[in-house]
Amino acid sequence: MLILGVKWKQSVWKNRGFTLVELLVVIAIIGVMVSLLLPAIQAAREAARRATCSNNLKQQALALLNYESAFRLFPPSYVANTRDARRDPVTFDGPNGFAWSALILPQLDQAVLHGRLRMESACWDPIQGDAVQARLSVYLCPSATRSEGKVQVRDLSSNLLATLGRSTYVANAGQEEPWGETVEEYQGIADGPLYRNSRTRIADVSDGLSHTVFLGEHHPVLSDKTWVGVVPGAMVCANQPNRFPLAECDLAATLLNVHSGPSKSEIDPVLGFAPIHPPNSPLSSVCQMYSEHVGGAFVAMGDGGVRWISATIHQPTWAAMSSSAKGDLVGDDGL
Repeated sequence: MLILGVKWKQSVWKNRGFTLVELLVVIAIIGVMVSLLLPAIQAAREAARRATCSNNLKQQALALLNYESAFRLFPPSYVANTRDARRDPVTFDGPNGFAWSALILPQLDQAVLHGRLRMESACWDPIQGDAVQARLSVYLCPSATRSEGKVQVRDLSSNLLATLGRSTYVANAGQEEPWGETVEEYQGIADGPLYRNSRTRIADVSDGLSHTVFLGEHHPVLSDKTWVGVVPGAMVCANQPNRFPLAECDLAATLLNVHSGPSKSEIDPVLGFAPIHPPNSPLSSVCQMYSEHVGGAFVAMGDGGVRWISATIHQPTWAAMSSSAKGDLVGDDGL
C-alpha cells in the first residue's frame, strides 16, 4: 500500500499543470523585467550608434587633413564655375558642382568610386550614372531616421533635377550665409573654412584648427543633404513642415553647407538683429546643424578632433567656433 501510495502521488504531481493565477503571475513578472530591461537595451544601442556617428566624423576630418597634406589646401565645400553659361542666374552656382565629400573619397578608401565619377562633367549630368547615387555608410549617422533611399533634388516648382546619394553630414561655411548674396565669389563674405570654391589653407585658419568647426551633423528628419554636390536651381525644404514650421526653403548650397549665424542676410527688418542657431536650435533652419541625438550634435574640428556640442551652448561661443579667422577664440570651458 505504501508503494502504491507513493506511485499515486507521483502520478498526480506529474499531471498537475499551472493554474491560471500562476500563469498570470509569471506573465506579469516577465512584463516587469522587460519594462526594466528595454530602456537599458535601447540606451546601449543608442550609445553604440552615437559612437559610430562620432567615428564617421572622425574619419571625414582625418580625410580632410590628408587632402590638405596632398594639395596644400582643404577642399571647398563644393566646386562651381560661376561664369559658366549653365549657371544659376540668382546664385551663380554652376558645374561641376562636386562637393567636399566627393573630393575626399580617395582619402576614405573609396578610390574606386571616385574613379567612376566624371569630374570633367557636372555632378548632375546623366553621364554620372548610378555612381552619384551610391550609399556610403561613412556619410550616414546610424541614429538618423529617414536616412534610407536617395535624395530627390528638386527646384522650387518640385521639378526633379537629379537623384543623388544621401549624407547626414554637412560642411561649415562660418557665421555668414554667403549663398544669400548674388555674387560670383564668396571670398570676403564667408568667414568659415568651407564654402563654394574656397581655397582654405591651414595658415588661413588663424583662430586655430582645434578652435574651428569644419563638419557636423544634419539629419534628414529636418531636411535632405547629399555627399555628391550642388545642383543649380535646387531648393532645400523641410521634410516635415508641420513639425518644423519655422524652417523655410533655402538655396542649393544648403544641400551640403550650413552656417551658424549671425548673418547679415538674415537680419530681421523688424527686430533688427540676425539669429544664431547652434545644433538642434528650435529655429530649425535647413541651413543649421541638426541631429536626433538628445541634447545636441557631434562636430569635427579642423585638427581632426570630434566634439559634442550641446544645444544649449552659449550662442556667441558657437558663432566664434564657426568662424575661422576673427580672433574670437574660445577655450574648452566655453563648451
